[in-house]
Amino acid sequence: MVDLAALAANWATMRDLSGSARCGAAVKADGYGTGADRAAPRLLREGCRDFFVADANEGARLRPLLPGARIHVLNGVFKGSFAQTLAHDLIPVINSPEQAAFWRANAGTRAYALQVDTGMNRLGLTPEQAAAHAQSDAPQPCLVMSHFACADDPEHPLNARQIKTFAGVAACFPDIEASLANSGGIHLGAAAHHQLTRPGIALYGGEAVSGVQNRMRPVVTAEARVLVLRHAHAGQSVSYGAAHVLTRDSRIAVCGVGYADGFHRSGSGAGVPLRASVAHGAYGAIQGVRVPVLGKITMDLTMFDVTDLPDGAVQAGDWVELMGPTINVEEAATAAGTISYELLTSLGRRYERTYTDL
Repeated sequence: MVDLAALAANWATMRDLSGSARCGAAVKADGYGTGADRAAPRLLREGCRDFFVADANEGARLRPLLPGARIHVLNGVFKGSFAQTLAHDLIPVINSPEQAAFWRANAGTRAYALQVDTGMNRLGLTPEQAAAHAQSDAPQPCLVMSHFACADDPEHPLNARQIKTFAGVAACFPDIEASLANSGGIHLGAAAHHQLTRPGIALYGGEAVSGVQNRMRPVVTAEARVLVLRHAHAGQSVSYGAAHVLTRDSRIAVCGVGYADGFHRSGSGAGVPLRASVAHGAYGAIQGVRVPVLGKITMDLTMFDVTDLPDGAVQAGDWVELMGPTINVEEAATAAGTISYELLTSLGRRYERTYTDL
């Protein structure tokens, strides 16, 4: 279940934290797994007018749903995506001198954004290349942007260096809007905000800043159905490899979810190398009570220990929460040795996505 009202409330929180800057939204990767066709229009209704997707295919699918909005394509433009970019009025984020030359030769004065690498060594022109671009006779971009590498850690020294470097770049484009701050960057204050912020993970309930209480409302609740409730005896094993051996007579809820659904095998209760470094595997929750995963998570099935629940508290056909109000997305991700971004964007197609907006 996706809570669109919580999504909208999270965007409003990030908008308020952005101060005088306009607040956009990253809706790439199908709205971080929530369904961009529902998430993006809800954000548009809330007041968002700047959206960021990864490629032209994502932008083309959203264009009919976002009339009048600016849709920025983070991966830029290539010969194969050029016609689609123009046809759907997308704004490519130019990431190299080669992309800049291609756009200028083929698109004339059509709007584009310019990405500058300020310390991540990922996408973007160097600051020197950006300065030269500003002084050239090329049509000027509608937006100059960069991306934080360590904004989730406010004390990291690279943040200050990136803020300073980007301020120098932005000064080369005095009449052009600038954007630097992602979810974590918004928390770094006004020096990081410029004219446009672009939160991502925080909109979907994730933690933007490590070690700081998360103010965002949970957006995604993922559940799995109990297929079978079985009884097993102490000394018997559970799941592949007989990695988990029961120490007591147990009741086991076998649920229809597995790593094919994005419930990562690394969250297994036993039998994977990660368990040597993380205290326990993943949990589910039934009526607000946590129940641990037993043994290895498999492609389609996961076993939960429900022995400590009262008799009759769980039956075949009931639902087990995998993440949601009891187990937040950060906790679920940590148990699998990953981050909330990966957990959300790997939610499989077999989940039935339902939406609420109350």
